[in-house]
Amino acid sequence: MKYLTVLALLLLGFCACPLKAVDEPVALSPTVAEVSYGPHEMNVLDFWKAEGEGPRPLLVYIHGGGWVGGDKSKSGPGIKPFLDKGISVAAVNYRLSGEAPLPAPVHDAARAIQFIRSKATEWNIDKNRIALTGGSAGACTSMWILLHDDLADPESKDPVLRESTRVQGAAVRGGQTSIDPKVIEPWLGPNVLKHRMINMAVGEETMEGALENYDKHKAFFVEFSPYNHVSKDDPPLLMTYGNDMTLPSKNSGHGIHHPVYGVKLKEKSDGVGHECHLLIQGVSKSDKYANANDFLFKVLLK
Repeated sequence: MKYLTVLALLLLGFCACPLKAVDEPVALSPTVAEVSYGPHEMNVLDFWKAEGEGPRPLLVYIHGGGWVGGDKSKSGPGIKPFLDKGISVAAVNYRLSGEAPLPAPVHDAARAIQFIRSKATEWNIDKNRIALTGGSAGACTSMWILLHDDLADPESKDPVLRESTRVQGAAVRGGQTSIDPKVIEPWLGPNVLKHRMINMAVGEETMEGALENYDKHKAFFVEFSPYNHVSKDDPPLLMTYGNDMTLPSKNSGHGIHHPVYGVKLKEKSDGVGHECHLLIQGVSKSDKYANANDFLFKVLLK
């Protein structure tokens, strides 16, 4: 499967183009790098501090890779436009499903948001102006955090876990709005189940094993599908997808990033009154935002 990392997309304004590999290193060195935000080796993040008067808004990038691969270091250029507008940036690593299946990859990213909030004074961050971005599995995680109830535990002995996981918006590309095989196969056809993201997410080496043990894994499939958490009071979301609407999906890569994921979530959001924008070239546009950068700047700088 080929991945187009999202910080590169930010520079391009999230154009509706096919996913492809982008392996350029980040152009600007982070202010602080490899900062540990949790107990595991993969719980590290990089942070770029923006200049400006008062606490600065923050954009958090969560990398893709099907929860089985990827890394924050391959995020490509695209940080500078945000720093130039006074928006700080963070890029997060998390445990991968080959080592630790769900809930680890998603809960790690959520903890990273809480950790960043705990550093608000030191890093000059406005806790009330944080947005998420990511592609593929990073998009799925971003949408889950955006739409899920707050995970803050005011009674926790860990001060990080007392912080909120709620953010003010997310702009994502090619994200899975459901990971439930019994939901996405009717949406997209059988080829989507050939992608190992789905079975590896629940610790199964094969899709056959995931389906055979579906009842055992159903709670995870349901819980970590962003589609199941949409409500009217959720912060705004902008989704971008490629425009190959062919059904059934052509292959596993097409299926796992299919624009129908966005169509389904947009339908549900519209039904409950949640602000959701869907950009699919020649298929769907937003009357409010031209591209993801436009959305993120307005969410973070208003």
